[in-house]
Amino acid sequence: MAVPRQVVHNPTVPDTVSRKGMLPADPVVVAAGEVDWESAFPAGVPDGRWRAGQAVKRIFDVVAAGVLMVVLAPVLGLIACAIVLDSGWPVLYPWSVVGRRGRRFTGYKFRSMVRDADILKQQLAHLNEMSGPVFKIREDPRITRVGCLLRRFSLDELPQLWSVIVGDMSLVGPRPMFPKEFIAATPLQRRKLAVIPGITCLWQIMGRSEIDTFDRWSQLDLKYIRSWSLWLDLRILARTAGAVLSRRGAY
Repeated sequence: MAVPRQVVHNPTVPDTVSRKGMLPADPVVVAAGEVDWESAFPAGVPDGRWRAGQAVKRIFDVVAAGVLMVVLAPVLGLIACAIVLDSGWPVLYPWSVVGRRGRRFTGYKFRSMVRDADILKQQLAHLNEMSGPVFKIREDPRITRVGCLLRRFSLDELPQLWSVIVGDMSLVGPRPMFPKEFIAATPLQRRKLAVIPGITCLWQIMGRSEIDTFDRWSQLDLKYIRSWSLWLDLRILARTAGAVLSRRGAY
């Protein structure tokens, strides 16, 4: 099930990118304006059926994320204590990323790296093992001892349940992108964010970081959008548990 192609005006993209005497346009907004979002969806599906499906998906997201946050509250507390004892404050890492149709938002993860990790990232750029705009390396020296365990079992992702509740993310959907990654990506690759990004996705259950090309990752996300259904979301959620426990591609 997917939304039919429609020409929709994106209010986040100004009709005039810049004018004399105005502040420079946000490069993320400009990049988002270059994307034909509707091309991510297959044609021919009634808009009403798509909206109904998305409404049910949203209800499921809120209920499931809320229940998980309550049930996992003791685990979240233990993780927070472990991070403080291992590397001090802060416990959470503010994750400023690009979501649906180029809209910026700030989510949170458990901090799994040293506090100046973003600064050190520039010094490690030459070690990037992922082709394309995404940065990933094995044995990342910025990861703390507790952070290594959190990442191995994707426990650092748990605070994103709050982003699901407030509507910035979904349980299932393409992963968000950092602003620099979004700008560096091609317009075709940016189409993966035509829908609300998610905590897990096809990439998560098909090898994660073993898929070492961003183009292949984007193709999986676009495939998800074209073939989306509630049943597909449930299948991805079920397989995510196995992928996390197997630790395949987790680093």
